[in-house]
Amino acid sequence: MATISSALSLISQALDANQGALSIVANNVANATTAGYTREVPSFHENSPVVIDGVSYGTGVIETGPSSVRDNVLEQRLAQQQQLASASGSRLAALNTLQALFTPASGSSTSTAGDIGSDITSFFSSFSSLEANPTNNALRQQVLSSATTLAVDISNAAASLNSQQSALDQEASGVTSQVNTLTTAIAQLNQQIRSTAPNENAGTLSDQRQQDISQLSQLIGINQVTTENNGLSITTTSGQLLVSEGTSVQLTTGTVGGVTNFYLGSTNVTTALASGGGSLGGYLTARDQDIPLTLKSLDQLAYNISTQVNGANNAGTALSGVEGTGTNAAGVTGTGTTPLYIFRQPAAGVTPGSAANMSVVMTDPSQIAAAGFGSGIGDNANAVVMANLATQSIVAGQTPSNYYAQFVTQLGSTVSEVQTENTAQSASVTQLQTQASSLSSVNLNDEASSMQQFERSYQAASEVFTILNTVMSSALNLGVQTAVA
Repeated sequence: MATISSALSLISQALDANQGALSIVANNVANATTAGYTREVPSFHENSPVVIDGVSYGTGVIETGPSSVRDNVLEQRLAQQQQLASASGSRLAALNTLQALFTPASGSSTSTAGDIGSDITSFFSSFSSLEANPTNNALRQQVLSSATTLAVDISNAAASLNSQQSALDQEASGVTSQVNTLTTAIAQLNQQIRSTAPNENAGTLSDQRQQDISQLSQLIGINQVTTENNGLSITTTSGQLLVSEGTSVQLTTGTVGGVTNFYLGSTNVTTALASGGGSLGGYLTARDQDIPLTLKSLDQLAYNISTQVNGANNAGTALSGVEGTGTNAAGVTGTGTTPLYIFRQPAAGVTPGSAANMSVVMTDPSQIAAAGFGSGIGDNANAVVMANLATQSIVAGQTPSNYYAQFVTQLGSTVSEVQTENTAQSASVTQLQTQASSLSSVNLNDEASSMQQFERSYQAASEVFTILNTVMSSALNLGVQTAVA
C-alpha cells in the first residue's frame, strides 16, 4: 500500500506541475500582443530522491512558477545602442534644419537665409559694374540694393540660428520631466521587486522596469548596475547617480548665460549629458556645439565684409566731392568729418552678434565713394578697389565666396557624418531588437507546441493515476471487481 500511495502522490504532483505549466502557456498566449511582455516558461524541479537499502527512488517533480526568458546582457547592449541612435537622431534633425538655412531649393532663394553665396557675388559684381560708369545713379543704387540683400540674408540666417538654439533649449529642458518620471518609476519598481521577488522571477514587474529603462535610455545616456535582491542602480554615462535601489535623484535645471543647464544635486552635468547619449545629448550637442560654430562662422563673414567694405569706401570720395575719414593705400587720409560707411560698423574684433546686427546704414547712393582722394567725381579708382575685394583674402585668409563655400561644405560634411552614424546605429538597434524579440517575445506556434506537450504529459499522468486508482480499489476490495468513481 505504501508503494501505491507513493506512486499516487508522485503522479498527483505531476498533474499539478503540468497544470501549472499549462497556465503559464495560456498566460503567454493571452499576452502575445502586450507591449513589453516577456515570454515565460515553467520551472520544473526534481524532488530529492529517497534512498532505501542503498537504492535511490525518485519522488517526482514540482513546478515552481514561471521564469521570464530574457538576456540581461542583450538588453543592456540594446539600451546602449538606443541611446547612441537617439542622440545622433535628435542631432541630425537639428543639423538638417540648420543646413536648410543655407541650401536654397533648385538654386532659388527659398531658404530663410536666401542664397548668401549668390548675394556675395552680386554685391561685389555691383562695384564692377559701377567701375564703367561711376556717376550713374542706378548703378549706385544697385550697390546699395545688393548690399541690403546680403545684409538681410546674413542677419536673417543669424536670427534663425538663434531661434533654433532657443527651440533646442526648450526641447532639452522638456526632457527633464520625462527623465524624472521614469527614474521615479524605476526606483518604485525596485522596491516592489525587492519586497515581492528578491530571489526569483519578478514577471510583470521586471517587464515594466525594463520598459522604463528602454525609454530612459532613449532620453539620456545611462549605465546599469545590478544589485542584490533583484535591484538595479542607474547612473549617467559619466557616473552621476540617477537611481539607487528604491531612491531616485531628480534632474533639475537652471539658467546660466541665458541657456538651460542641468544638475544632479549641486553638480552641473550639462557637458557630461551632452556627450552621454540619448535625445538630450543630441539636443545639447546641437545647441552648444553645432549652432555656435555656425554662428561664429557667420559672424566672421559678416564682420570682415562689413569692415573691409566700410574701410575701402571710407578711403574714397563721394559723388558730392566729400571725402571719407579713412586712409587710402597711398597713406593719404581723407578730409571728411563723417565716415562713409555702407554697413553698420561692427565693434572691434569679431564679436558674437556681428551677423545678427549686419545692416546697411547708407541711404544716399551718392555717398558711395567710387573716386579716390583728390580725384574728380568721375574717377573710378576706389570702385576698382572695392570690386577687387571679391578676389582678396579678407575673411580668415580666404576670399568671401571661398570662405562661405567652405563653410557650407563643412556643414554638409558634418550632416553626412552624423547621418552615417545614425544609419549604422539604427541598424544596430534593429538587429538587437530582433535578437531580443526572437528570445523573449511570444511565438504562438511555439506556445501551441508547448501546450500540446504539457497536455499530453497531463493526460499521461491522468492515465497512470486512473490505473493506480483501479489497482488500489481492487486491493481494498480483495480482488473483487468494482466500479471506480
